[in-house]
Formats: sequence, structure tokens, C-alpha cells
Amino acid sequence: MHKLIVFDLDNTLTKSKLPVDEEMSELFNKLIEIKKVAVISGGSFKQLEKELLFSLKLGPNLSNLHIFPTDGTAYFTWDNNEGKWQKIYQESLTEKDKVKIRDAFSQVLKEVDFDFSSIIGELIEDKDSAMTFSGLGQDAELENKQVWDPNEEKRKQIKSLLEKRLSSFEIRIAGTTSIDITLKGLDKAYGIKKMIEYIKVSIDEILFVGDSLFPGGNDNPVISTGVKTISVKNPEETKRIIKDIIYL
Repeated sequence: MHKLIVFDLDNTLTKSKLPVDEEMSELFNKLIEIKKVAVISGGSFKQLEKELLFSLKLGPNLSNLHIFPTDGTAYFTWDNNEGKWQKIYQESLTEKDKVKIRDAFSQVLKEVDFDFSSIIGELIEDKDSAMTFSGLGQDAELENKQVWDPNEEKRKQIKSLLEKRLSSFEIRIAGTTSIDITLKGLDKAYGIKKMIEYIKVSIDEILFVGDSLFPGGNDNPVISTGVKTISVKNPEETKRIIKDIIYL
């Protein structure tokens, strides 16, 4: 029996950058009543609040929920006494790191003749412990994002060129249009190890559910930890998994 259920966020619990729908919110609230749950995402804590946390019921069950933003480079838990989320740790990039990453993107995007004309919102988001590139900008419409790079080919090309310039960083394809960059060794496998350390569970007690378990995807490092994984294509598949756990 799995004691900790771990989820990716975008395209797993919700559509990219959108709040979870009403059914998912209800299922998730029921799940944290009976299980320890973690969410590990390439998104920032602010993004996790917008997409998931604001839709959850306030109360003691939130202490069963563990939040790992930016691919596990930070960790937040709910403090029932204070009635708010508390940061446990955060692995931050230095300003020098951030400049190096931005410079590498500038060079690579010129090299691939990147089209900047359709960008809406930030192209490269500073999440403190990670930098995230969004191919159409952070605020692009979902329907446009879904058709921009459905096979990850554009991002694979950009990632390959970035790797030549950023050898001391982890570079991973994420979500619908994103590329996440963190310090070397700080990825979702690192996050899983932190869960084992802080939540006091063993590898065989963890189940991970995500949409990017393919090679190069930001969920892929989880496989190396040995935890059981389930690949999903969308939130509807995730709902079925949650229902199976709740009503088992």
C-alpha cells in the first residue's frame, strides 16, 4: 500500500497554467483526508497557489499535503497553528547563475531564429531556485500553447543547444511550452529524496503520477529513484487514478 501519492501539476492535475477544475478539487480534497500527498512541479509556489492550493478546503487535512515547487528545489508544508504555508527549504540560484542562463537563452534563441512576435507575458521567468522558459510567454492562451510544440521538437532543439552552454545546470522539457533550468543535481529525483527524508517514507511506499516521464521530460528523473510511476496524458486520466485510490 502506498503511503505517499506524488503528483506533477500541469497536464497532470490541471491543464497548463489553469486552476484545477471543480471535480479535481473535490477529488483532491477527499484524497488528502485519507493519504499523505505531495505535489512536485516546475512551477513556482505562487503558481501552485493559483492552480491548486486556493481551491482546497482550509483545515487540518492540509497538513497531509506537501508542496515541492520548482522541481523539488523548495518545500512548503501547512502549519495548522499558524494557518499558513511554511517554507522548509529553498535551493536558490545566484544572480551570476541567472545572468548566465539568460545569456545562454539569448544566444540560442538567435541561433534557432526564434519568433518573438507572439510572446504574451514573460519569456523567461525567474523562480529564484529555477529559471523557466515559456515558448509563447507565461500568459499565452492554452489553445495556442497546445499547438506550438506538441511533439517537443522545438524545445528539444533549444535544450540541445543550451546544454552546450550550461553544462553545470539541469535542463528539462516541462509542461506544454516550457523548459526548466535548475542547478545540476536539483531535479525531481532530488525532490523525491527530500520527501523520503522529511516525510519519513520509503521508496516502495511512494507512487508518482506525471505526464512527462519520457526521456528529457522533467518527471523523468523520478524513475531513477526506483519509486513506482504512472504516466498520464491529461487530468482526466489522473482523476481515474485518484478515484481508484479513494474508493478502493
